[in-house]
Amino acid sequence: MTDDICRGRRPVLDLLEKSPSRCAKLLIADNVRPPFLDELLDLARASNVTWQIVKPEALDKIAGGEKHQGVICRLTQGKVLDLDTFLKSVDKKSPVLAVILDHIEDPHNLGAVIRSAEAGGASCVVYAKRRSAVPNDTVIKTSAGASLRLPLIAVANITQTIERFKSADFWTVGLEGKAGDSLFDEKLPERCALVIGAEGEGLSRLVSESCDMLKRIPLKQEAVSSLNASVACALGIFEWSRYYG
Repeated sequence: MTDDICRGRRPVLDLLEKSPSRCAKLLIADNVRPPFLDELLDLARASNVTWQIVKPEALDKIAGGEKHQGVICRLTQGKVLDLDTFLKSVDKKSPVLAVILDHIEDPHNLGAVIRSAEAGGASCVVYAKRRSAVPNDTVIKTSAGASLRLPLIAVANITQTIERFKSADFWTVGLEGKAGDSLFDEKLPERCALVIGAEGEGLSRLVSESCDMLKRIPLKQEAVSSLNASVACALGIFEWSRYYG
């Protein structure tokens, strides 16, 4: 699997429709037939995207054994958004939501978080450069292409990043299963940085201590000790969006 491709019928169609500038070249297996083939070529021609018909085996090799459904886009290099640039660009008078991930390692979780973040009106997703999933083709597919549209910010240190958001007048809210306050007790801050912990481990100690406040998602059954990171994040995002979206 490589980090510079988008594979699969729906993800590639979304890319060509919404972010064609990210498609460096469209590769189509020679066994793809109309009407899907016609739809692909119409979108490629409309945006002047270069395309090529190839053998399915060529796509198998490019995809590294992952399913591609007969179509792959090679991606141009995405823009790396700098944290300083983002913090300077946000409207200081309007509600803003940022999502900060404390070392989410599963690319499927990262993709699901990014998809929820875009749908819920978040302005960016922040992730760690090390010991974290990165925006690869699995993330693109799981996010339904949202990872190609929503600003993503890679940072060296999550704890320091939380302090940076605080300095920019954000309230930082960590989701923590053992927190005393429920996520639903009171409305979240207008300028909110929602902090989500890693799968299984949750928030690290330093990250937890750095947050302005900690919130838990109340669970009705004791047998369920925690939620998947992306599910918990989606609940937090849409709880904020309920008031400000």
